Amino acid sequence: MKPLRYLLFTGCTIPARLNAYELATRKVAKALNLELIDMEGATCCGFPIEALNKKATLALAARNICIAEQQGIGILTLCPGCAGTLIKANKLLKENVEVLEKINEALASINMEFQGKTEVKHLMQVLYEDVGLEKIEAAIERPLEGLNVATHTGCHLLRPSKPLGIDNPEFPSVLDKLVECTGAKSVGYRGKNHCCGSPLLNMDRELALRVGKAKLDVMNRGGSHVLVTVCPFCHIMFDSCQAEIEKKSGIKYSLPVFHYPQLLGLALGFGPRSLGLFDNRVLKRLGASWLQQFPVLSSIAK
Repeated sequence: MKPLRYLLFTGCTIPARLNAYELATRKVAKALNLELIDMEGATCCGFPIEALNKKATLALAARNICIAEQQGIGILTLCPGCAGTLIKANKLLKENVEVLEKINEALASINMEFQGKTEVKHLMQVLYEDVGLEKIEAAIERPLEGLNVATHTGCHLLRPSKPLGIDNPEFPSVLDKLVECTGAKSVGYRGKNHCCGSPLLNMDRELALRVGKAKLDVMNRGGSHVLVTVCPFCHIMFDSCQAEIEKKSGIKYSLPVFHYPQLLGLALGFGPRSLGLFDNRVLKRLGASWLQQFPVLSSIAK
């Protein structure tokens, strides 16, 4: 069967700080007949300067989309911030002729022109909409039965809901369905669609950590064994900052945080080290013995 092809847009944060997210994505993509092509010449999506210069953000986003248009392939992103920025830009430029003319005027200086001939999707969308739950379930080799999973979709795949249309912003469910494809149980909890607090880390770290703690508290009470994210910044809050939250609060959460493709990769039969699981801060601290408490994972806890 001919593979589904996408240009892989990793964004800035994942290559610099969370290589395991990309590693696991490439592993599961190959297993699911997705061909991910390196996006040569890609730059920042523009999101970090959106509040300062909207035209520059649009121009950066449009330039990245033009690279995909030139190759006739859609873009698959791993970062919701990148996904939101590129999806919104793609939609606006397709629908607003006046804005399109201004952006194409800027792009002309680098011999590019936005034509509106391609689509941008986040990994979660590609798995849910293009691969499909049925195909994922058929590929599962190691159903993760007995594993309770809390999901955190994050803000930028949910809001603003009108231009994105990825999931219900009040009651998100796509990631839960993807989790349950693996055989694990998605555990509900109050405030599921609330922010992780990560955007505040550089402005008010104490407040950011309190926001993160509030979510860890309800996940902990819900009996979650693991937390699954699809956003690098949410992952940083819950995984990299969890030890700091524990130290300040005196509460030991010890809640491992997985990128979704790591969870899916385990269910597809890959070993934890090949998915970069022990690059995750909390699991690295807990060690391979954490896996041994789950019968389905005990044989691969090496």
